[in-house]
Amino acid sequence: MKRTHDKAGRGGDVRPKKALGQHFLTDESIAARIAATLDDYKGLPVMEVGPGMGVLTKYLIAGGHDVKVAEIDGESIDYLRYNYPDLAGRILDADFLQLDLAKIYPDGRKFCVIGNYPYNISSQIFFHVLDYRDQVVCCSGMLQREVAERFAAAPGTKARGILSVLLQAWYDVDYLFTVDENVFNPPPKVKSGVIRMTRNSVTDLGCDAGLFKTVVKTAFGQRRKTLRNSVRGLFPAGVPLPDSPLFALRPEQLSVEQFVELTRMVASARESE
Repeated sequence: MKRTHDKAGRGGDVRPKKALGQHFLTDESIAARIAATLDDYKGLPVMEVGPGMGVLTKYLIAGGHDVKVAEIDGESIDYLRYNYPDLAGRILDADFLQLDLAKIYPDGRKFCVIGNYPYNISSQIFFHVLDYRDQVVCCSGMLQREVAERFAAAPGTKARGILSVLLQAWYDVDYLFTVDENVFNPPPKVKSGVIRMTRNSVTDLGCDAGLFKTVVKTAFGQRRKTLRNSVRGLFPAGVPLPDSPLFALRPEQLSVEQFVELTRMVASARESE
C-alpha cells in the first residue's frame, strides 16, 4: 500500500510510539555533540539507526556525511521524506537488525554506524554491528546509561558483562557523557549515556572467535560462580581442568586477553579428548 503524508508529512511532529521504544531527543546541542563523534570519519558513509524526526540526521548532513538511515516507523519515514529532501533515496524502510549491511556497503567498504538507539533493542543492535566488525570502523550514539556503562566497563567492575568483553575484543569503547531524562519527548524513566566505539587493530583474537563467544556467554550465564564451576561443562567429561589461576576468578574480573587464554584451554582440552 502506498504511503500518504499525514500531519507528520506536512511538517507536524511524529507521535512517539512506546512499542518502538521511541524517546525523541529535543535538545539540539546534544544532537550536535553526538554527530560530532564521527567528525574524524567524514570520508566514510554513515548508517543512522532509527532517525525518528531527524534531530541527529540534520547535523550529520550539515557535517558533510554521506548518510543513509534505517527506520521502521512509517510516520517517521513520511516526516523525513517531506522535511529532509537531501535524504532522497537514502531512507531505508527496514529493520536495522534485518539488514545485510554487506550488501548496502559492498566489496568490504568501511562505514560508520550512529543513532539514538531504542533502549529495548540496543543490545541486539550492537550484536548486529559486531557481525560486520571488519567494515564498521566506528559506532557511536546514545542508549540507556546503565547499558552504555556496561559496554565500556573495565575488568573488575560490577557492570562488566557479555557485551563488555565481546565489544572490547574488537573495539576501543569510550563512555563520553550522560544525558538527563528531561531532554526527551516523552522523558524516559532512566538517564542515557553516549558512547563511541572505535575499531582496534585486532584482526585475529588468537583463538576460535565462535568458541570465544560461547565461553564468554557461558561464563556470564552464571556470573556469581567462579569459572571453575561456570565453564566446567565446556570441557570434556572426565578431563581435569588445567592448572590455572583463572578458574578461581569470576567472569567480570577477566580481561579480553584472559578470556582468549581460557578459550584456548577449552579448545586444547577438546582436541586432546
